[in-house]
Amino acid sequence: QLQLVESGGGLVQAGGSLRLSCAASGRTVSSYAMGWFRQAPGQAREFVAAISWSGGSTYYADSVKGRCTISRDNAKNTVYLQMNSLEPEDTAVYYCASARATMPPRLYDNWGQGTQVTVSS
Repeated sequence: QLQLVESGGGLVQAGGSLRLSCAASGRTVSSYAMGWFRQAPGQAREFVAAISWSGGSTYYADSVKGRCTISRDNAKNTVYLQMNSLEPEDTAVYYCASARATMPPRLYDNWGQGTQVTVSS
């Protein structure tokens, strides 16, 4: 089983940037597609972005397209989510997840504990 640990969350003003990291252990992350999801208070968890095992294919939710970039460094067993032009609506707990295929989002079945992102207006 792949263990996932997120970091990089925090409090940022609207318009600011954050880079989230997801460190994997237990198995090599290069065998898995990786994704980022988020859950705001009182709302269901939603898909944010996904990247194929090679990094050659990426997918984004419409709400973050153009503002977020998912990337991976398989040599470091780490996946990243660069978030720019953050909005208060981006406030949520962000989760890293792994799957055997990149899409659809329902395939992701292994989750980290999450990292809080709070965007102040």
